[in-house]
Amino acid sequence: MKIFRIFGRLAVYSWRGLMATSQMLLNLVVLAVIVGGITFYLSNRPPSPKAKTTLVIDLGGHLVEQSAPRTDSLITSSLLHQNDPGDIELRDILDSLKAASKDPNIDRVLLKTDGLQVSGLAILREVAAALDRFRAAGKPVIAWADHYDQRQYYLAAHADRIYLDPLGQVLFQGFGHYRNYYRDALDRLGIKVNFIRVGTFKSFGEPFIANGPSPASLEADTTLYNALWSNFTHDIENARHQPQGTIDQEITQLPETLKAVQGNAAQLALNQHWVDSLVTPDELNTLLEINGHKDPKDKEFRQISLDDYTSRLPAPAAGPSIAVVVAEGEIHDGDTTAGTIGGVTTAQLIRSAREDDDIKALVLRIDSPGGSAHASELIRRELALTRAAGKPVIVSMGNVAASGGYWLSLAADEVVADPDTVTGSIGVFALIPTADGLMNKAGIHTGGMTTTWLSDADNLLRPLDPRLTQVLQTTVGHLYQDFIQRTASARHLTPAAVDAVAQGRVWTGEQALAFHLVDRLGHFQDALDSAQMRAHLDGHGTVHYYDPNPSGWQRWLALFDQSLSGNILSRMIEEALLPSHTPLGAVTQQLQNQENPLSTLLTPLLRGTTEFTPLTHCFCQAP
Repeated sequence: MKIFRIFGRLAVYSWRGLMATSQMLLNLVVLAVIVGGITFYLSNRPPSPKAKTTLVIDLGGHLVEQSAPRTDSLITSSLLHQNDPGDIELRDILDSLKAASKDPNIDRVLLKTDGLQVSGLAILREVAAALDRFRAAGKPVIAWADHYDQRQYYLAAHADRIYLDPLGQVLFQGFGHYRNYYRDALDRLGIKVNFIRVGTFKSFGEPFIANGPSPASLEADTTLYNALWSNFTHDIENARHQPQGTIDQEITQLPETLKAVQGNAAQLALNQHWVDSLVTPDELNTLLEINGHKDPKDKEFRQISLDDYTSRLPAPAAGPSIAVVVAEGEIHDGDTTAGTIGGVTTAQLIRSAREDDDIKALVLRIDSPGGSAHASELIRRELALTRAAGKPVIVSMGNVAASGGYWLSLAADEVVADPDTVTGSIGVFALIPTADGLMNKAGIHTGGMTTTWLSDADNLLRPLDPRLTQVLQTTVGHLYQDFIQRTASARHLTPAAVDAVAQGRVWTGEQALAFHLVDRLGHFQDALDSAQMRAHLDGHGTVHYYDPNPSGWQRWLALFDQSLSGNILSRMIEEALLPSHTPLGAVTQQLQNQENPLSTLLTPLLRGTTEFTPLTHCFCQAP
């Protein structure tokens, strides 16, 4: 028995020694990872810019207010051998240009616009204003591209010198677009769309109930796009010292003027003074080396990229601060990640800022066409509570702040809109498709019993009960009146005055100012300055962004559920069945590449039920 006790003790001591050794090895591994990570970060951190360094702002990507998780596009692009350009956040450009204007080692900016993708005019005007502020510090901006579309050129027009590749072009096209209308196709399928709305100009459901735009929709679009185009061309012509009306005239005369230069679009742009010189990439490098400082290591001009320069900017200091919450995308109930607005998620961000003692004021930056009325009100309520807590709330409107996006602004101390913000669209609707006709054509029938007429009323494979239509119309009407009353109270107007400019109609920021729907026109920086003043910070408060942070579980869920199932698989099947070179395949690609409202219709039909949610959503599109 004694020998067994000895062996037992030896086993216990051996096990403890083994566990201690493994724990020590694990700690050493963790320590090595930490040290390695720090070493890697320090060794790969870009060095401080030296004298006569050029800040290179390459805008080859999606210019957005807030970068969204892009797991679906990254996996798709990898499997299909496509290149996703990624997101470029507006804040990085604004912060870097502001810092560079005061940095003695940065003596100029090289702006490269090839590949720029942007969804509106207001965000372009923000970048243009930042470029102007940089130039006002006595530092030049140089622009180069192998070609310029009209949005890319809008930014280039704010440079001191504009260069174009000899094989490039400058293309002005204008604004406006054609939508697809599905009424006849849906009738043939046996699908009926019940469009319940309040607002003559609330046109979201028109593609499903008509074969073309209504006169009201055409009137609203004409007023909106003509105003936006006028501002757009006026800004460019002023920046390039061209007579007013030059762009429209040159679009009209394009066939003749292009023929006169034998189809040489780059020479035409030079002749019309849209560019200052035609240079190839190597000639551009030579010019920058002559006028700057050649870097012997890279054998090019001394430069630092936007990403590298942004990574060197100091983190916001602690102390009295201004909080910025970005509300970008459609408004949904519940929790969402960046890129869309979740009622719960955004309300929590605002609440966190309100409960932070260092936060003295809040700026809500909106770029949204609206969505769920309930989520919009949830966010507005949190803003109202923030004001009630003594913290000023300023709304800064970006590309779009319409319908539910406008609803968010109704609890602000001040609303600052860009002249080209698409806003208004004060209206409410519900969209309910039913497919009983399709079921009859397929020989499928339904039957059963219910204890009340509301039981199984959300079954979209049966006709919509007229009593339910009446209930929904009453609900939508109530929400519209609530929207009108809230707007009248917030804007110090009569309900009749609001209703006269509401009815679901969209306006530019400039037009909205004339109707007293916003307080003033300005940029994002103007909203920040107002927040500083109202919080009595005298310009000394730092700016802290409150961004949603998805959990690891949400990231993995999005990665495998949404990306693989909802995107790659379906697209591979579609590409296999409908090659893009066939006429039907071309139509499929077109539907994928444009803002397609069919998903709004088909999603509830595929489920077979709907939640009958009234929406404050604008079917408006920033040009």
